Amino acid sequence: MAWNPEQYLKFSQPRFRPAQDLLARVTADAPQTVVDLGCGAGNVTQMLAGRWNSARITGIDSSAEMIAEAAKLPGNIAWQEQSIAAWQADAPVDVIYSNAALHWLGDHATLFPQLMRQLAPGGTLAVQMPRNFGAPSHTLIWETVAAQAWKGDFGHIPRNSPVAEPRFYYECIAPAAARIDIWETEYLQVLEGKDPVKEWTKGTWLKQFLDALDPAERADFEEDYAKRLRAAYPTLPDGKTLFPFRRLFIVATRA
Repeated sequence: MAWNPEQYLKFSQPRFRPAQDLLARVTADAPQTVVDLGCGAGNVTQMLAGRWNSARITGIDSSAEMIAEAAKLPGNIAWQEQSIAAWQADAPVDVIYSNAALHWLGDHATLFPQLMRQLAPGGTLAVQMPRNFGAPSHTLIWETVAAQAWKGDFGHIPRNSPVAEPRFYYECIAPAAARIDIWETEYLQVLEGKDPVKEWTKGTWLKQFLDALDPAERADFEEDYAKRLRAAYPTLPDGKTLFPFRRLFIVATRA
């Protein structure tokens, strides 16, 4: 999927807050190697470099567009364009940090133990993933798909949540962990502008649906979806739209 950094960063502040909340629970004092797996446009990677300014920081993302945007940022960070699913550490890593990226990958039962194995003893895996796939923002996309015979192939897009219950991740990680901290937070995001929830998902989950459509139908699909969202997330009298969004957090220390 070709990402659009400008669309994604329209909501940079509410997207940035979970990354800050995740980092706040990481206790690593002076790691030597830090990998930001799924670094996107690099603004979160910069935050990691600010906390651990003596560490060797690497930002990895599969999107050429996102890596090109990240490379514009100042700082001594190594940027790598490669599949985060195929990433393997050359040597054990002190911190693997991943903010809102791993839900794009399948087979978490294999992925999470594999990530733990790539940590040095005492190293930290810190992960945040959206777990909002049962909310109208996401279910109404499939309702829009079913509304008419669109010229598009949606067969590659998962219908069920790609993120499991918290217990699943505990059981995946526990055999290799000395400590595990897992929690969920639902953020009440206050958005502004026309159809802000549609604009939010257009930067992430909705984009794969638009990409799968015949170009001539994209605008109609987007408008149909937006109409459904207006009922689910009405604009308040002050012009703001409230968008509850649940996220799952995991911080695990390797034994």
